[in-house]
Amino acid sequence: MNPAVFIEAIQAELQRTKYGQYPPELYDPIRYIMSLGGKRMRPLLTLMATYLFTDDWKQAIRPALGVEVFHNFTLMHDDIMDQAPLRRGQPTVHERWNANIAILSGDVMLVNAYELLLDVAPDKLKAVMSRFNRTAAEVCEGQQMDMNFETRWDVTEAEYIDMIRLKTSVLLGYALELGGLIAGADAETNRHLYEGGVNIGIGFQLKDDLLDVYGDPAKFGKQVGGDILANKKTFLLIEALEKATGPLNDELNGWLTKTEFDKAEKVQAVTAIYDQLGIRQITEQRINAYFARGFANFDQLKADPTRRLLLTQFARQLVERES
Repeated sequence: MNPAVFIEAIQAELQRTKYGQYPPELYDPIRYIMSLGGKRMRPLLTLMATYLFTDDWKQAIRPALGVEVFHNFTLMHDDIMDQAPLRRGQPTVHERWNANIAILSGDVMLVNAYELLLDVAPDKLKAVMSRFNRTAAEVCEGQQMDMNFETRWDVTEAEYIDMIRLKTSVLLGYALELGGLIAGADAETNRHLYEGGVNIGIGFQLKDDLLDVYGDPAKFGKQVGGDILANKKTFLLIEALEKATGPLNDELNGWLTKTEFDKAEKVQAVTAIYDQLGIRQITEQRINAYFARGFANFDQLKADPTRRLLLTQFARQLVERES
């Protein structure tokens, strides 16, 4: 099976999906954010996981799209909280309309996500919705932790990993588990799907932190060093704050407390501190460890080896990404 078949099915269903018409201010923002594209990796993972155990993978298309709609709902609300002007290179919903419209449209998106997820066999419905409800709550918990970290300088590595697990990774885990639930896989298999997705997701986010500092600007697709300029509590900064001592600690804290600075100079100086502390190597080790755990989970799946290879190859593309 070519992954392009899954992608085409997702795109076709996106085109067919109706969110509502009136009032247009409520529904136009939903169509807008869903039209901005994105990797669509969550619904793709759901379809791949379903295909592991059944030829009837098309039964998972609408529930898979429900995961994607929920993901975009969280982005719409996150953009308001972050006061972000752009999403995928285009104005965010609250910038194009206003914050109140973005909040209300996001609320309707959540309802739409539930409607799509309800399109499963009755005997699977309770498990699908129960696991989704838990996941949705965890995503909100992770977002709140991320906001809490903005005013803290004592965030530990363990706290940070838990935050990205909740905010980002559990939804990847659920996307895979959803495919297993729809296909009727056993509990142990669904656990490996979920944990594999969570581990890959943590590695994915840590790599995003790394690329923000060490990525190739031409490939990364956004400003390298943006996290440094914003003093964002990334894995790299948390490790540096834990490990820096003496003059290096003073220099790092000096850059973190400056309100006026040359942007290029700050990025270069903080990156140099990371280099001296070996932060890049530490981060790469953590990334590789989480990816290895994820692939170990996938190796435990009781599925046709050829179909399992399709999933692991796609996961490796995420691992090896440079953007």
